[in-house]
Amino acid sequence: MSARFEELDWRPTPMGVISLRRRWDPVFRKDAYEIKLDDDFLMSSLFTVAEVEVARTALAELEGQTDLDVAVGGLGLGFTAETVLENPNVGSMVVIDALGEVIDWHKRELIPAGATLNGDPRCRLVHGDFFAMVADSSGLDPETPGRRFHAIVVDIDHSPRHVLHPSHAPFYEPAGLRRLTELLHPGGVFTLWSNDPPDDDFTAALTEVFAEARADVVSFPNPLQDHDATNTVYVATTAAR
Repeated sequence: MSARFEELDWRPTPMGVISLRRRWDPVFRKDAYEIKLDDDFLMSSLFTVAEVEVARTALAELEGQTDLDVAVGGLGLGFTAETVLENPNVGSMVVIDALGEVIDWHKRELIPAGATLNGDPRCRLVHGDFFAMVADSSGLDPETPGRRFHAIVVDIDHSPRHVLHPSHAPFYEPAGLRRLTELLHPGGVFTLWSNDPPDDDFTAALTEVFAEARADVVSFPNPLQDHDATNTVYVATTAAR
């Protein structure tokens, strides 16, 4: 068994103090990796079903296609990015995170997923503000301005209504989503993780902009509360030409 608690690193950032910690969880009987921003828990390795599904769902929509280019907004503990790389049809992946500290933790392999991400030549980690990059004409790949992707997978904010910073909010409006479609190939897929139940207003905004859109509810057991928990994965596709 590991030490009961270990703070692996902490850094002051413009958004607050971000910290990475590892602790032994007696309920799950395994190490838990957690990232906090001040007193707000951003993510935990104990609950990763939806973080995995947001990537699997996007790639399932593209089944049969090969050499897929994927952009991931939000690195976190790396579960979404790892899931993308598990798919042999993926040719490249760009992962964007606003916190250089999180990227550094992966590069130093303080987070277990770091070894997988560092060792796969298809993966490139980019330090940047995903939302600002979507709005900018250069797009999501600094090395190839205006590049389009087959899938864009996002796991950053708690939900479209509960954002980590007010500057993120315009992304979830029709104008922001319309700009996102310009970064997708025809028939491209956008998926979004949300901690909240399906939001009819946001689904309507997706339907206004994309050719097809839906909200999938993902259930998983939560032994800490002795009942199942749910997250939402929004799925939207652009029109095929």
